[in-house]
Formats: sequence, C-alpha cells, structure tokens
Amino acid sequence: MNYDVAPTPTGPGWGQSLYSGAAGVALLHAVRAHIGEDDRDALRPWAAAMVKGPIQAAPEACGLYEGAPAVAYVLSFTRTNTATRALATLDTHLADVTRQRLKRAHARIDRDALPTLGEYDLISGLTGLGMYHLHRGHKPELQDVLAYLVRLTEPVIIEAQHLPGWWTSDSPDLRPSPRWPGGHGNFGLAHGIAGPLALLATALRHGHTVPGQTKAIIRICDWFDRWRTGTGSCAWWPDLITRAEHRGGELQRSVPRRPSWCYGTPGIARAQQLAGLALGDRDRQHQAEQALAGCLADDQQLAQLTDASLCHGWAGLIRTVSRAASYAIDDELASHLPRLNARLNEHLDHCGLPDGVGLMDGTAGIHLVRLTDPVNTAATAPWDRCLLLTG
Repeated sequence: MNYDVAPTPTGPGWGQSLYSGAAGVALLHAVRAHIGEDDRDALRPWAAAMVKGPIQAAPEACGLYEGAPAVAYVLSFTRTNTATRALATLDTHLADVTRQRLKRAHARIDRDALPTLGEYDLISGLTGLGMYHLHRGHKPELQDVLAYLVRLTEPVIIEAQHLPGWWTSDSPDLRPSPRWPGGHGNFGLAHGIAGPLALLATALRHGHTVPGQTKAIIRICDWFDRWRTGTGSCAWWPDLITRAEHRGGELQRSVPRRPSWCYGTPGIARAQQLAGLALGDRDRQHQAEQALAGCLADDQQLAQLTDASLCHGWAGLIRTVSRAASYAIDDELASHLPRLNARLNEHLDHCGLPDGVGLMDGTAGIHLVRLTDPVNTAATAPWDRCLLLTG
C-alpha cells in the first residue's frame, strides 16, 4: 500500500477508525516520526483525513478504536502544539463519555441484567476507555473504571444458574442472536474477560488500585483455570463457551483455535502473565509462559493463521510474543521470535500485504510490528498500549 497517495475514504467513520481507517495509518506515521524514521509530511494527509469531519463523541457510539478516543490516542503520539490543544479538549469530552458509560453500566448491574460485550470490552467498551485513561495518566477516570471492573467480576444468578458477572447476553457478533440462547462467556483479549484482566493487572503494576482489585484479578484467573485444557506446554483456553457448556462444565471441542492476539491462547496467556506479575504469583506467570511457548511450538495451531494482520494474524502473534518475552522468566519465548518473523515474511512473499490500510486488519499494523527494533521502539513510543500488551 502506498501511503504517499491521498487517503481515500471507504465508508462512514473511516477517518476516525483506529481499527481499519485513517486513524490507524496516522498512528503508524506518528510513531515513525517519533523515532526518526519518517517526517511529519507523511503524517499530515492521514491526520487531516482523521479529523476531516465532526469527531464522534456520543457515549454509546465511540470507543477506543472509534471516534474521539481513537483520535485522541493517535494525537497522544503527535508532539505538536496543535495536537496538545486538541488533546486537552478531547480529554474533557472523554472524561464525560466515561462517566456516562459508567453510570449506565452500574445501573445495568443494579437491575441484575447481563452486560453486552460492548459495555466492557477493549475495542468498544469501558476496558478500552480505561486503558486510554491509564495511558494519559487520568487517575480519577481510571480508578472509576477499575472500580466498575471489580464489580463486573462479581458472580450473578440468572435463571437459577450461577454465572460470572461478565457473562454476556450477546452473540460473538456483538448482538443478541437466537443461535446463542443464553448468550456466551468470552475469553478473548479484544472482546472478552482477558481484556479487563490485563487492564486490572497493568494498573496494579503501576500502583493504581481500588478496593477489591486483587480479588477481582484472582476471580478472573480462577475462571481461566477452570476452563483450561491441558497443562504446561499443552495448555490452551477456548475463545468462548456457550451456556450449555457452562451448565455441563465441559467443552464441546477438543482442539485449540487459531493462536491470535484477539481471541487465542497468545492474548489470553499474556493477560495471565501480567496477572502473575501483578500478584507476584511466579507459578501463574510461568504457567502462562509455558502455554504460550507450547502454542508457538505447535505447527497445527500455527497453521490456522491465514493472514498477516495485527488482530488475528502473524503480526499480532509476533507483537504479543515480543512483549511476553521481555517479561519472561527464561528466554524460551524469545527463541521463537526469529522463526515467527520468518513465517510472517514468508506469508508476505506468497500473499502480499492486505488490501486494507488499517491498524488491525491492514498494512499499518504490520508495518508497526516490523519497525527495525520493536523492543526499543516500544520503549520510546508504546503504540501497542491499545492492544493491552505493554504491561
């Protein structure tokens, strides 16, 4: 994809989409400029496309990857006076968005109703907003989100069945469906409970605490322990479970799904590694690292990766392993990185870059992962905070 040509919108909201639109490409150029590998001329047309129309700030219509939070996240990596002024305005709006979202979430809990995924997940929900406030150092808003996440983990009784508080009435497509009677339990980092776990653990590691936070982390970890299949390097977790599986206490499938950042064992293992680090639980940390290493050594799992993207392909796997390796007890995870990078290059040689330009499903995310020294780059421009990977 040629980033020197003028951006071409592909649909409503494209400019302010961190996931698949101009905002994601603007993030790439902002990071490249930050580390001296790009000039600001390359950023300007994509930043202009990002803010061309009114910025979406309606509470239920924007999340970390869409609208005002996405624009603000990109601007936080852009060191200009204009960006600083815009951020001050956006931060005021996002504090209000967060308050309104929290008010509705607490009211829902008070009604003993189940949440939607979009209430609490990383991509659209309060976990993503909490990550943004952690990134920006907004302590009051962060603590309010953490307190909500603690409450989210409290068990509920629905139709005489005990369920975790994050059990959703949604289908995996983020809307109610007759194909999913009773909703589902989502494990993933992008849309499931691994996201809140990673935020709660990361905040704790940085000294941001609220009452019940440690208990909430342990409660989520217990859930992962309950639904883990195998041990050591053979351990894996489902991406989601149905109400029937929860009722029967047994999974209906016997093999792991693709090893992606968004839903697979890598993202789930990284969240548990962070929990182990936050709690000082070396056994949990080691178990998470073993599961991730076993996943990387399993060609049957790796064969399920069919694209290069950050969300569910090779780039996301590499970024997740890079971050986990930098915290790991031993160097086993790091030893896999050369082979994983070779597999990404092999895929690109055979299939080329994706058609889209975006961060999560297109070329921008791949280019960010392939920056010359990703470990050092992440230290100076931690763009992957939006993935809940930085710790």
